[in-house]
Amino acid sequence: MRTASTFRGSRGGAAIAAAALLALATGCGPGTDEPAGGSTNTANTPPSTASRPTSTASRPTSHPVKDTSITAEPGERFTLTVDQNASTREYWYLVDPKPDSSVLVSRGQDYTSDSGDEPVAGAGGRLTFTFQAEGKGTTRFTLLHCTFTTCPDSTSTLPPGTTGPSTGPATGAATPSKAPERITYTVTVH
Repeated sequence: MRTASTFRGSRGGAAIAAAALLALATGCGPGTDEPAGGSTNTANTPPSTASRPTSTASRPTSHPVKDTSITAEPGERFTLTVDQNASTREYWYLVDPKPDSSVLVSRGQDYTSDSGDEPVAGAGGRLTFTFQAEGKGTTRFTLLHCTFTTCPDSTSTLPPGTTGPSTGPATGAATPSKAPERITYTVTVH
């Protein structure tokens, strides 16, 4: 088989190879959880404002979901982003204990589909929780991670009614499934 040498000596083959290499290089990010080009998007920003620093309040700090000890300044916003896929009944919820509102306030959630603006059956995405530090102190909050085996009755807007293990389908003796994952965060605002 000579497929590897098909383009040898061909200008068209070199152009195709160069185009493929360019497509691969421009699609690669910095190797972190941040989008290509870092966390600041200046692609649609006028040149006069692209180099201007952004305040902490307008650009939240992104924390890894496993970073359970967070320090912030009053007025600072931060985010936690998790993978979520409704087609496999995988959901995340902000549950009790919720943060003390004098120290930290939830600023909502934003879901971004892996398929972009066009819905694709089975596509997952990322759910981002945004919080804002309000006043000095320490508070805790919990994110609950449910799957179809840990919270069979949950939906994207309805967390499970209990925090203990769920029971499986009635096939003889009920077998408890494993409990949903609970991640508790401690936030200190200086």
